[in-house]
Amino acid sequence: MKEISLTELLEAGCHFGHKVTRWHPKASVFIYQPREGVHIIDLVKTKQGLQKAAEFVYELGKSGKILLLVGSKRQAKGVVSEAAKRVGLPFMTNRWIGGFITNWEEVKKNIDKMNNWRKDRDSKVWDQYPKHEVVKLGKLLRQVESVYSGVESLTRVPDAVFIVDINKEVAALREATRRKVDVVAIVDTNANPTLVDYPVPANDDAVGSIQFLVNYLVEAYDEGRKLSQKAEAKKAGVKEPEKELNAEEKKAVVEEVKPKEDIKAKPEKKELKKEPPAKIKKAKKPVKKAAVKKGAK
Repeated sequence: MKEISLTELLEAGCHFGHKVTRWHPKASVFIYQPREGVHIIDLVKTKQGLQKAAEFVYELGKSGKILLLVGSKRQAKGVVSEAAKRVGLPFMTNRWIGGFITNWEEVKKNIDKMNNWRKDRDSKVWDQYPKHEVVKLGKLLRQVESVYSGVESLTRVPDAVFIVDINKEVAALREATRRKVDVVAIVDTNANPTLVDYPVPANDDAVGSIQFLVNYLVEAYDEGRKLSQKAEAKKAGVKEPEKELNAEEKKAVVEEVKPKEDIKAKPEKKELKKEPPAKIKKAKKPVKKAAVKKGAK
């Protein structure tokens, strides 16, 4: 995971709390000091809380568990939905659905109904129905989508919930606590950090602060999930796809393969055919004349 620096937290505006008149007494453990009527959050405590939350979220992704992102306040809606879509996580940016966790069986029926209607619409099944029926179904689908859009991929209760503002999402926090679902949350100076399993003390109103924290935790989850997928692929014997080279790397490879012009090719040595040695004719030995015996006639 990427190392967190106090400078990044400062630039994101994570240190600004609420007015001193709106503080929660149990938030004093991470308040640095009041300044001009506003509490300043200790960024060292923010860094510690964020690291602990990121480690937990990383293990969630590594073990293939589900993390639900919840942020219905105006400043958080766009940030949460964009981050969730980028890595394929379920999210809820409209109002919290009552009984979403505690009455999951009934909620699941509505999600299945929405998915079936979408499937029938896209596969042109609705074309067989009368026009007034199609209009009625379209209206019902839009109503259901306004509530359940973002959680259509869920098939079971999430293993953990990430909440941007626990004062805003009281119902979500209550249901998660009742079903013993782990809660990660941004906790400002006006909230009780003891209600959360993994509190991150920070500004939950500034877009910059929310964006930095949400993206960091989502990337930690995605990093853990990719590591798990890589290990499974290796175990199954699936080869990893070759890394695509960028323009500079491709140019370097071409230059390496390209022959150098200043080096002249050496002429090949022609092998001389060796002629067989000439045969030496042996000199004939002189024939000795037979000796004539004395006394012969």
